Amino acid sequence: MITLKIIFWILLFIIFYAYIGYGILLYMLVKTKRLFGKAKVEAQPGYEPDVTLFITAYNEKDYVAEKIKNSLELEYPKQKLQMVWVTDGSDDGTPDILRQYHGVEVYHVPQRSGKITAMNRGMQFVKTPIVVFCDANTMLGRESIRRIVRLFSDPKVGCVSGEKRIFGKEKDSAAGAGEGLYWKYESTLKKWDAELYSVVGAAGELFAIRTELYQEVERDTLLDDFIISLRVAQKGYTIQYDPEAYAIETASANVKEELKRKIRISAGGIQSVIRMHSLLNLFKYGTLSFQYISHRVLRWTLAPLSLLFMLIIGLFLALQEGIFGAGFYSILFWLQVLFYLAALLGWYLENRSIRLKLLFVPYYFFIMNLSVFLGFKRYIKGSQSVNWERAKRG
Repeated sequence: MITLKIIFWILLFIIFYAYIGYGILLYMLVKTKRLFGKAKVEAQPGYEPDVTLFITAYNEKDYVAEKIKNSLELEYPKQKLQMVWVTDGSDDGTPDILRQYHGVEVYHVPQRSGKITAMNRGMQFVKTPIVVFCDANTMLGRESIRRIVRLFSDPKVGCVSGEKRIFGKEKDSAAGAGEGLYWKYESTLKKWDAELYSVVGAAGELFAIRTELYQEVERDTLLDDFIISLRVAQKGYTIQYDPEAYAIETASANVKEELKRKIRISAGGIQSVIRMHSLLNLFKYGTLSFQYISHRVLRWTLAPLSLLFMLIIGLFLALQEGIFGAGFYSILFWLQVLFYLAALLGWYLENRSIRLKLLFVPYYFFIMNLSVFLGFKRYIKGSQSVNWERAKRG
């Protein structure tokens, strides 16, 4: 029983550290850094190099007009902002619609080979020193490009990530509210990560790199944004973050659609951990490795497993001291059961369009971790396609 108790506490520590403890430690480290007067990266207002807004699109005709309008309204010198669209495989008229707009470069081939192939092919047409990646169905804040580009005035910065914002409705679904809360927490962690040293991975909805640092991505890559940005960091540059440079999109239509999206992300996360295994070397990459392991690796590997095994071991320990008694492990076991019952109740009510905000967090937390197990299964079976299967949006 002593061995089981030790394992139980190790599992509890991993869970706490992965989801809460790292945030606390990160805050303390940032506060300490501030005390010693070490400034974070500061942007230079007058820095305005030529920039390419790079968009890969597959059958996005419903978003083209709004996206072009949004792009033209961005507060950046028009003569310094190029727009490149790569529309490989689109057969809904997206390329033809885009060609109607002046100043938009459209590169299209009829074959659909996936987003990564389109990105690799399209990057040969980018001639500006900075390239900004974003999605066709996300709208950018008016100052987003200007704010992102300014951070590149520091030569140590190789990549800058914007913020993903979820468009909130008065009556959010569990998916929408949970996703929104998750991204608010993630935004805070990214700000502190950037201030300590570097963000660990950029959001594909909006991020930029120095064009010269782009490295062709393997065709089977699932998380292109994550791999591209971390490879920049591996070269000794930092990934910075500006929450006021944002891309906004609607939440997933429901939890089923959000789960579909997260399963793909989880499969890609596991693939990334394996593919970027060299980044686990603390002796070589120091702070970057510490941030990467704490913020990303644990959530895609040990933390979900710890949740499962803690419930099983907790049951054994509770049975040992009397499961219906007031023992310490019995209480902890029933608290876990209560949490999962709350998630189950959230699912039940969501399917009946009854929304209780108190249940959004356990519900969303549960599907986040469930997606890791399902994503791992897909990765092992090799059944996750590189062709994006878009989740339906609310």
